[in-house]
Amino acid sequence: MLEWLKRHAWKACSRLKRLTGSNPVLSAKARTACPVLQNQGSGVILMKLPIDNQVLSSVLEQMDILDISGATIRQSGAISRALEERTGTEFLHLEMGIPGLPPMKAGVEAEKTALDSGVASQYPNMAGTPDLKLQASRFLKAYLDIDVAPSGCVPTVGSMQGSFSTFLLCAHLSREKDTILFVDPGFPVQRTQAHILNIRSQSFDIYDFRGVKLGPELERHLQSGRIAAIIYSSPNNPAWFNLTEEELEIIGTLATKYDAIVIEDLAYMCMDFRKPLGKPYEPPFQPTVAKYTDNYIIMMSGSKMFSYAGQRIAIIAISNTLYRREYPLLKEFFKMSRLGDAYIFAVLYAVSSGASHSAQYALAEMLRAAADGELDFVTAAAEYARRAKLSKKMFLENGFDIVYSMDGDEPVSDGFFYTIGYKDMPSGELMGELMRYGMCTISLSMTGSRQNGVRVCVSQLNRPDQFDMLAERLRLFAAHH
Repeated sequence: MLEWLKRHAWKACSRLKRLTGSNPVLSAKARTACPVLQNQGSGVILMKLPIDNQVLSSVLEQMDILDISGATIRQSGAISRALEERTGTEFLHLEMGIPGLPPMKAGVEAEKTALDSGVASQYPNMAGTPDLKLQASRFLKAYLDIDVAPSGCVPTVGSMQGSFSTFLLCAHLSREKDTILFVDPGFPVQRTQAHILNIRSQSFDIYDFRGVKLGPELERHLQSGRIAAIIYSSPNNPAWFNLTEEELEIIGTLATKYDAIVIEDLAYMCMDFRKPLGKPYEPPFQPTVAKYTDNYIIMMSGSKMFSYAGQRIAIIAISNTLYRREYPLLKEFFKMSRLGDAYIFAVLYAVSSGASHSAQYALAEMLRAAADGELDFVTAAAEYARRAKLSKKMFLENGFDIVYSMDGDEPVSDGFFYTIGYKDMPSGELMGELMRYGMCTISLSMTGSRQNGVRVCVSQLNRPDQFDMLAERLRLFAAHH
């Protein structure tokens, strides 16, 4: 521990007080500038961990957060930043899925060229640029082996807008079907979207319903006749499990039987790193419910696949059958009966008037390059698996366990996220305790999970010394618990 501190203790102050240099033995001036560090003799400066409970409680009170387990992802980050400012302790930010890799150069160059050509002064086509629609269709064939016409490939302002707009659409297809079914755990903000739209929701935690057990539980909800849409992610945010072909067939078959639309969130497409999924037009392909039903809408985002999160660009892919399907209630409500038309020219038009024009050129080029085998986005993203493997090992060595640990008979893949628990500690308590040791996560209760634990995101573990820091903080956590 002493050697680790000699190498790293100075960094907590350098970030807060703009102290520079690489000398681990801080000067007297540096010690004065950073009073939250204490001199332990021999020139070594020790950070005060764990952070006092009163300090954490004070921050929560100031932010009007009554229960830390209910803190949103952004609130969790704000709590940790406030604690960083108060204590001078550099936090490990494991809470937010910010891409930890540079954006794909092909997209950047294509967008720069588009901007230079003057597209910034022009409103984008609501349905998307012709080339983006074509390249999205080609990409889906290359990596999912499905046929979606270019007309059904529609750009949105990130998948966040994709889910918001599809919830709004699905809630207006039938007066009887007024409920979104969440297969949990899931992305917390999507449930907030349904709440904002005043759309009813139901949910169940898939933890106890993997494999053949999924069918009866799913059908139990669908039998009510009120389910308009089913949403899930695979690879899953937060647990990183991947639905199996058996499970996808169950979902697709029941969606057809009960006429519900499946909203399949593929934000982390092809990131099951146990399989060689990154070869266009060659099996194995990304598993998808589209093989088992025509009632699907796929969301695929440029944020994680291409590290293009800042430009907020994604694709909604509507099945050919669903795009053409006519609904009397759509005619009554939006003055157009065909689902595809109502989605583009009523819903999307009202909420954004189109996705960023220049970003559409960027996404089109990245999709084209990937489909043509020129851009290996899967190998690039495998860096997340390396970070997950290293950090998981540290958690396990210090008494933690992986909450959602299995896909059928094999362990879940290493990737962008994973879930951890500690003994019988409730989610909120674990989140708060990790916060006191300089590790920011989000509670699993926020994701709809009924299990105790927190979500860990590895994308911001992008410096070697952060892994040293994580190992030491987990050792300290385990020693105190």
